[in-house]
Amino acid sequence: MFTKEDTPLMPAETTELPSFFRLAADGLSTEDFEESLYTKGQVVFRIDSVPYGLYYIKSGKVKVFKYGSDGKEQILTIAGAGRFLGYKDLLADRRFTSGAIVIEDAKLVFIPKNDFLEIFKSGNASDYFTGLLCKDLIEAEERMVSMAYKPVRGRLAECLLKLGKTYQSHGIELTREDLANFVGTAKETVIRLLSEFRSESLIQIEGRSIEILNEKGLDRVHSIYL
Repeated sequence: MFTKEDTPLMPAETTELPSFFRLAADGLSTEDFEESLYTKGQVVFRIDSVPYGLYYIKSGKVKVFKYGSDGKEQILTIAGAGRFLGYKDLLADRRFTSGAIVIEDAKLVFIPKNDFLEIFKSGNASDYFTGLLCKDLIEAEERMVSMAYKPVRGRLAECLLKLGKTYQSHGIELTREDLANFVGTAKETVIRLLSEFRSESLIQIEGRSIEILNEKGLDRVHSIYL
């Protein structure tokens, strides 16, 4: 059984590893896992590199991305505290199919591959990561439909709502280039639409920071195109 803190849908402020990591295989405790401070712009892992373990975000933000056939960066997610990185490729026993770069100073816990695979044998761990994989699959399907059928205005509203959950009470601190790469459009289009959202009192902009003022209003914009 999962405890409340172990749910795959854990809130972004959660910073501790799930309980099944605390007394891991052969008496290994979380104190034995390496915790490192990563500064903004630092690479966590590169596309096509060999995964030697997975990462857990205790604090900060990390963008996970791929490159399209045109060489343009496509951001898959902005991961905050309480999220794991690299588990899909680790479980698939393949090289990293995406890259990860820190966009806000972060504390990351590294769990070596052998330790993780041993921990994964427990029912709680396997159920937990199966839940994460299912959630990832659902989000990938929804994103594919959104990119194919939803206009950019709707995609941006949806993106801001998702980022609002990641950043929570803080303003969304993301460059316009990263926001465009997340939405899947040009930076100029994002800037124009953000200006429209601000004039409609849906958001407030202070420098690079975006604060959501009307979540229901953004949800209506997003829902129009469902």
